[in-house]
Amino acid sequence: MEPLNAEDPVAIGPFRLVGRLGVGGMGRVFLARSAGGRTVAVKVVHAELAAQDEFRRRFAREVEALERVGGTGTAPVLGSDTTAAAPWVAIGYVPGPSLRTVVGDEYGPLPPATVRALGGGLGEALDHIHRAGLVHRDLKPSNVLLTVDGPRIIDFGIARAVDTVTDGGLTSTGAVVGSPGFMSPEQVRGEKLGPASDVFCLGSVLAYAATGRSPFGTSDSGVHALMFRIAHDEPDLTDVAPALTGLIRACLAKDPAARPTASEIAGALPVADPWLPAGVLARLGRHAALLLEAEHAAEHAAEQAAGHTAHSAAGTAAAPERTAGGAAPGDPTPGPSVIPSAAPDRPRSRRRVLTAALTAAAVAAAAGIGYALWPLGGPDGTPGGGDGKGPTSSAPPSSPGASGPVPAAFLGAWEGVLRGTQEHPRETVRIELAQGAPGTKTAVYTHVGDNRLCMGRSRLVSADEDKVVLGESDVTTSVPARRCMAAAHQTLTLRSPEVLEWSSGTAKATFRKARTGPEILPAEYLGRWKMKPLVEGPEADRYTDEVTVTQGAVGAAVLRVLSVYPRTDAEGNQLADAVNCTWTAILASTTPPYVLGPMDLEPGADRECVRDDPGSYLTLTRYKGKEILQVYPMYDTEPGEYHRAD
Repeated sequence: MEPLNAEDPVAIGPFRLVGRLGVGGMGRVFLARSAGGRTVAVKVVHAELAAQDEFRRRFAREVEALERVGGTGTAPVLGSDTTAAAPWVAIGYVPGPSLRTVVGDEYGPLPPATVRALGGGLGEALDHIHRAGLVHRDLKPSNVLLTVDGPRIIDFGIARAVDTVTDGGLTSTGAVVGSPGFMSPEQVRGEKLGPASDVFCLGSVLAYAATGRSPFGTSDSGVHALMFRIAHDEPDLTDVAPALTGLIRACLAKDPAARPTASEIAGALPVADPWLPAGVLARLGRHAALLLEAEHAAEHAAEQAAGHTAHSAAGTAAAPERTAGGAAPGDPTPGPSVIPSAAPDRPRSRRRVLTAALTAAAVAAAAGIGYALWPLGGPDGTPGGGDGKGPTSSAPPSSPGASGPVPAAFLGAWEGVLRGTQEHPRETVRIELAQGAPGTKTAVYTHVGDNRLCMGRSRLVSADEDKVVLGESDVTTSVPARRCMAAAHQTLTLRSPEVLEWSSGTAKATFRKARTGPEILPAEYLGRWKMKPLVEGPEADRYTDEVTVTQGAVGAAVLRVLSVYPRTDAEGNQLADAVNCTWTAILASTTPPYVLGPMDLEPGADRECVRDDPGSYLTLTRYKGKEILQVYPMYDTEPGEYHRAD
């Protein structure tokens, strides 16, 4: 990353520029921050491309299509202006180095289990891309980033807009677009491309991940010779593990109709957790330390400059977003990962990330878990869903001490992580069991995942000394409103006094004994916490970002978020009035870190306040003797950091 030069703008749209990431075929790439602190990569189109009407029309269509993908297995689009004098698009950071860097420069070929998980994750991402009406057309190792939570695909769609112009427009069969060594036979022949072309490229990428080389060789003998081999020769899978050769060979079939679909690949290759080998995870940690230092230095320099030019840079405010990340998609030299830590040795550079979750699409829940636990309707096939008007107490309907068929060892609360880890959860479930007869609603469940919080009561089907089965459920709380479905049958199998195994359909998890009661949060979490504004100087007073933590039981709204910032016009210039946004979040667990449901926008809020959110969790750390409240969105990013306001 390089510092901004005198010719660079201070801001692009609502994003304040921090540094230069590089220059690509489409234009310049900048590191930037929103007014709320979200870290993004802003790509600004070259003037010669912006001058062509055909490029602008295609660019606008591609950006719209990218937004439909929604960030699942990809880098989300967070803002754009395709009508500006210099069209631009802002894309969220992806926390990880490229597959090419890991395999080619650092680690070498990946083990078979990791390659299988890679194929499953890329298959799922491609399936979402194809369902959005897109074909990637340039899937290669440098366009695949590796993160702790799975692979991410970058730089799709936009390249197609560039190629439309740079190749003089599409021919009747379509322009030849792609990277030698990772093209499909259809691309080599300049034919019209469909989703099957991406599947062929996926096969080449998986072969590269397993062996460190392209299955059709290099371009040392000439690009045309390489393209001939892709179109006519069989792939060289000599060093590919036998367990992988069948699938990779099927992806590399010359006939597009003979290849599996991306959906079929995703279904055949489940992603393990953890999916990366220990050596790669260690490298991610070392990369993270280097990147944090670089970002901290750039941010410090940019903030100093902003302090000297507060009035001239006043147009940098934007919608409320809070998050941060790792390597920039599209960066010609992709950077490494930022891996969050619940208790770092020192706090990270100031991040205003909490309400970033309100605008960034979180990674979707695993399809098997989401369907098994929360089916698309209640027991009678009708949709469920509470109105979300207010929280529901987690207290079960009957006293845990009453006599009945449920063994005493099962009674009380249990909590487990369905996705992620205990330290960094991505999806959680809590079950609180009380005594009662079969057919009565003896259990209260709380589920956070897939951008929603769902609470409800489940009926007891059966109970014996080893197993409890829960059946029909009613939704009592849904955040956002009317988004939850009635929970499916759930089975609890006791393993020890402190551990039970939970299952619902194909989903399984280990639950541990948890607390109950009206006061869950430790006293040191309570109170008002503030974040230092990014903008310095006389404009700083126009920005407020604070959270208030109050005591409560599971099901109570214990977090209140206030965000105030200047309203801006269409050009990004600050206006006299302010946008005032307030959200609340419901407590969903009693085991640290403390999980909260998605932020719920308070009634009467400004129309500019955004409300999409994946849920979050709270941790408390200390730096130089001072307490810092960290609020992590439930996906792979950095926390918002708040200091005592009192």
